[in-house]
Amino acid sequence: MKMHTGTTWKIGQVTVTRIEELLGPSFRPEDLFDFWDPAVLEEHGHWMAPDFYQPSTNQIIMSVHSWLIRTPHHIILVDTCCGNQKHRPESPHFHQLNEPYLHRLRSAGVEPEDVDYVLCTHLHVDHVGWNTRLVDGRWVPTFPNAKYVFSREELNFWDPSKNPHLPEEPGDVFTDSVLPVIAANQAHVVSMTDQLSDTLLIEPTPGHSPGHIMLRLISGRDEGVFIGDVLHHPIQIYQPEWNSRFCMDPGQAIASRKYVLSHCTERNAQVFPAHFGAPHTGRIRSNGKSFLFDY
Repeated sequence: MKMHTGTTWKIGQVTVTRIEELLGPSFRPEDLFDFWDPAVLEEHGHWMAPDFYQPSTNQIIMSVHSWLIRTPHHIILVDTCCGNQKHRPESPHFHQLNEPYLHRLRSAGVEPEDVDYVLCTHLHVDHVGWNTRLVDGRWVPTFPNAKYVFSREELNFWDPSKNPHLPEEPGDVFTDSVLPVIAANQAHVVSMTDQLSDTLLIEPTPGHSPGHIMLRLISGRDEGVFIGDVLHHPIQIYQPEWNSRFCMDPGQAIASRKYVLSHCTERNAQVFPAHFGAPHTGRIRSNGKSFLFDY
């Protein structure tokens, strides 16, 4: 896997650093997007390759990373990737990983004990893995002093005790990466809307999952928006009706995507998705008819 290190952006007086777990070719586009049309490559292929699409293998380039936010008062980690030693046979890309994620976090100047908040935009396998780590055969919170922010709707949906019809793997994800946080009294449960501080606002963006949330970081006149899986790939900026095959409520996912794109355009906000290839972030523009990606 290729790695981009030492990447930090400024939002007003706040810094945002990307902490990588994985980066490289993953899905074929027709396997990721419900309505993929290869004709889009004629118009967009020149900017998609090589950082967002690999023509030689017909694969989308995807990243799995966290966003490390340092404000004058708090250290926040948005989404925690897949984690090491997690049993994920149904997700072979994420099964039994052994990645130097914590080393990369420390290289950015942050120890796990320094983190004040962990915000999980949703509870899919590749967003909660480093919530916990294996110590003496037990899963324990990786960030012992942090409050972990979960939306109540998301918790209720993925909890096997409340939704016994869930497939096995989501239940395992909840058991090893969420329940130990709750047991340690480190969960901070929100109803999809909350305010962590004067500059950190939580808003609902359901559709990809039932309780998906985004984080707005406002510092002075600048804004950054951490959108989780509202967008998986920048082609969705041009084709906002294209859902990934992982979006659970297609109509709501499209509505949330269009809301986020409009919001970021109107506010000139920098968008921080969870899976874009390099440079991983950018701004949304409009030509009056459609949205554009300025990276």
